[in-house]
Amino acid sequence: MEGDRISWDELTCVGYPVSEEATEKLCQDIEKFRKKAGMSEHSVKKEQLINWKILKQSEGQLLATNAYALLTSDYFSFSKTQCAVFKGIDRAVFLDKREFIGPIYTQIEEAVDFVLRNIRLGATIDGLVRKEKYELPPEAIREMIINAHCHRNLLDESCIQVAVYDERLEVTSTGGLYNGLTYEEVMNGHSKIRNKGIANIFSQMGLVEAWGSGIKRILNAAEEYGLSKPRFQEFDNMFRVELFRSSFPMTNGKESIGEASEVVWRTDLNNTQQKIIKLLSEDHQLSAVKLAEKIGVASRNIENNIKKLKKYGIIIRLGSQKNSYWEIVDKALQE
Repeated sequence: MEGDRISWDELTCVGYPVSEEATEKLCQDIEKFRKKAGMSEHSVKKEQLINWKILKQSEGQLLATNAYALLTSDYFSFSKTQCAVFKGIDRAVFLDKREFIGPIYTQIEEAVDFVLRNIRLGATIDGLVRKEKYELPPEAIREMIINAHCHRNLLDESCIQVAVYDERLEVTSTGGLYNGLTYEEVMNGHSKIRNKGIANIFSQMGLVEAWGSGIKRILNAAEEYGLSKPRFQEFDNMFRVELFRSSFPMTNGKESIGEASEVVWRTDLNNTQQKIIKLLSEDHQLSAVKLAEKIGVASRNIENNIKKLKKYGIIIRLGSQKNSYWEIVDKALQE
């Protein structure tokens, strides 16, 4: 098939029906994705699906392609995305697992949401404004999962796997590099399309921008987040992308602590930190010395814990140097 440049997803799916309901839903979903991506809006009808080789006409009948089946149902048992969270850095202990089926574009959305639910959500403090930020760049997560579906070998009945470990996110797809493409060419932005029908629909939906840009986008997103360089591996007829997590994210190559703009990750608060928040909610002007007296620990202990609470984005110091006070940013912690 590679030699003849035949795309499996463009072949007729023998026995799979073309229904008005499924066709209309696919067309509407393409329109919704285009709008969400900020693309030009235009009506999508079955005529476009025929032009895009998702549907075929033969002797006055409409025939489904394999791509049509993948985009409208869970017809193929291998068309699924397995997601899991593991304890530690290997697959010994499951903490959570899910399996998503149905149209592959909904699998992508569900898998991305799964990852976001299972990584740390931090806070960016810009002046007095607190903004939430994930520890891994969502655009890189999305790109990894989209690429896995777009470039997978559909003749292999293994499924897409998305694994969250303590120190990395790992996305594995079936099939190595396609049709003679080398690792070096991939790193330089070259691409060969294995699944032409799916690739075309993903492009129409705005899920992909330009062919060959996916890996570069992942690398750039990781670099902007100050993360270690992602790892790309080809082995045993599989392709794997690893995005490494960081407990303490970096800003411009330096750890941000006590600056006007900082990024931190929420962690469970210790007993002393909880007592500090309780006391400051009652009296916003308590000094470290007074807090130490009330809690019964050394002032140095209080100072260290205050630094951590500031770093977590939970408390901030306001006012002038002579007349300053504490404000608890996360009001839920006072309840």
